[in-house]
Amino acid sequence: MSNSTAPSQQPPARDPKKRGLAIGAGVVAAALLFGWFSYSATKPESASGPSGSDAVADVSTPESAPEQNDTYTQLAKLARRDAKDPLAQGRADAPVVMIEYADFKCGFCGKFARDTEPDLVKKYVDAGKLRIEWRNFPIFGEESEAAARGAWAAGQQGRFWEFHAAAYAEGAKEKGFAADRLKALAEQAGVKDVDRFVRDVASDEARKAVTRDQQEAYGLGAASTPSFLVNGRPIAGAQPAETFTQAIDEALAAADRDPK
Repeated sequence: MSNSTAPSQQPPARDPKKRGLAIGAGVVAAALLFGWFSYSATKPESASGPSGSDAVADVSTPESAPEQNDTYTQLAKLARRDAKDPLAQGRADAPVVMIEYADFKCGFCGKFARDTEPDLVKKYVDAGKLRIEWRNFPIFGEESEAAARGAWAAGQQGRFWEFHAAAYAEGAKEKGFAADRLKALAEQAGVKDVDRFVRDVASDEARKAVTRDQQEAYGLGAASTPSFLVNGRPIAGAQPAETFTQAIDEALAAADRDPK
């Protein structure tokens, strides 16, 4: 059976008050919506993997679906739009923000990173239309957590996306993400101060940053990787490129109709 997401994982016990999801009164509905599309992509009866209707939220006009669009608006507020965020690329004021929740040990995350994301960067990010914000969402155990901290540490020296490319290269995840591998990936990514990188990987700051992203995803009900928000519209799984271009184009059109 094929599938385009990682298997659902049971989130660790956590205090809902610490999720950090200050996105307004619609958070509960938003979490249910995101969780539904994430679940739809991994439900057992989906023998051929998620279809567009299963794993992608429909885009409707505010006039036809005000409650749904209000939920998307709430989810869209999760975009941080921090111009200094080293785990993001694209203009902070881009009309569309795509948030990605992903794990470096997830094969389908790697497929998206290699096969789909570069074209989105070329077509939309480089044109100033799209911003991509990464969220570390490690769900496969200790090495996932270590890789997430390594990515964050590389970002502290401005090499997150280079580390991202190295960690998602064909065959990279099969070599694991033990300490020596993280150091090798940092060197491959061009991290200048590898000793600092090693210290940063083990730091409380790295753990807190990863936990922040992880709790955000769990708080939304994300059950698989990769999971995405395109201006608040949920997309679950490494969907075909056309799914992302359609979502981005529709978000751009909506932004043109409702300029901020």
